[in-house]
Amino acid sequence: MATHETHDDPQAEEGLVAIRLPVWWTFGGLVAGLLAGLALTDTAALEPVLAVTQPVGTLWLRGLQMTIIPLVAALLVLGISQMAAAARAGATARRMLTYVFAVLVLSGLATAVFLPLLLKAFPIPASAASLLQTGDIEPQAVPGLADFITSLIAPNIIAAAAETAMLPLTIFFAMFAVAVARLPAGQRTSMLGFFRALANAMLTIIGWVLWVAPVGVFALAFGVAARAGGGAFGALAHYILVVSAMGGIVLLGAYVLAFTAGRIAPGRFIRAMIPAQAVAISTQSSLASLPAMLDSARRLRLREETADFVLPLAVAIFRATSPAMNMAVAMYVAALAGVDLTPGIIAAGIAVALVISVGSVSLPGSISFVVSIGPIALAMGVPIEPLALLVAVEMLPDIMRTLANVTMNVAVTSAVDRERAAATD
Repeated sequence: MATHETHDDPQAEEGLVAIRLPVWWTFGGLVAGLLAGLALTDTAALEPVLAVTQPVGTLWLRGLQMTIIPLVAALLVLGISQMAAAARAGATARRMLTYVFAVLVLSGLATAVFLPLLLKAFPIPASAASLLQTGDIEPQAVPGLADFITSLIAPNIIAAAAETAMLPLTIFFAMFAVAVARLPAGQRTSMLGFFRALANAMLTIIGWVLWVAPVGVFALAFGVAARAGGGAFGALAHYILVVSAMGGIVLLGAYVLAFTAGRIAPGRFIRAMIPAQAVAISTQSSLASLPAMLDSARRLRLREETADFVLPLAVAIFRATSPAMNMAVAMYVAALAGVDLTPGIIAAGIAVALVISVGSVSLPGSISFVVSIGPIALAMGVPIEPLALLVAVEMLPDIMRTLANVTMNVAVTSAVDRERAAATD
């Protein structure tokens, strides 16, 4: 059973349940659904089969959606509390968190700048429009500037949850997490225990939903292929390449950071990273790559005390590609849906992507895909229904996620070590 980049053990230390996902079965369900829909196109059997697959796909999609808000709330509280604790660990941790914040912001900005250029150079295939037709979808209206600013704070958090207003919800739970981190030790422990239990309950439910993912994805893919024909394969391939390209930008950024802030010669850093990158590609797990990352740090002659502290912490709280690749998915779907993304809406998406990335670091890939991108899309007024189908191919962009994350982890470690050396001189 394959696991994804985000299926790492640091959350296990937080007491979150582990989930095994039918990754290859889900991918197989996608391919089988596309082939079956293509085979039955223009036949008398198409409509009777669609009458069965459409409600099945819709039910499975709603099963994914129903856990998003409580799971996001719980993970934000746990993740931000963990970062607050790390910030109190000393100067090295604060230096690292400064780089983490800067990289996450630049990661989201990179997609905001380069994705439209990439789509202009390589337009979305016309057949990709069928990816939107996975349910009854109405693109959400994008508010004006004044409405957008006033919507940042919800006067009624329960009403905001009922309306899936993710931006004010994200702001509220981020503030709530910071407040929890400042409580007396006993109260803080009780609150974190509650949210850890809430996260476990939601993960259990979403694990049940994802256990039948092959069936749900088959049902959705069947309808897509019935409408788009063979073009559905090309549309998905285009999507995979575009989203992976945004991860590639983060990968290049890791080399730039190591060359500039870490003062490591390009050839030396490239050679030292090859073993860790090989493990990253083969395992799709940052945690599994940690021993190789530590070895790369030794090859680069980084101080052992820096690497031994920064790299495990990076695996626990840092995913450099999250804002870039998650924003790429949301903006890709926005382009399909014809949603006009103003600079303010894109900024809101980046802000949500940055905060959400903290809470979903160590989730299994398929869960993280929906939980991380769903709030971003909702905050930007983008339909989230296509995510139920796109999750089936996440295993392919996930290779780039792991490769870039592992490389950036070592690059950040080199930058922190350089600053420590300068501070002690």
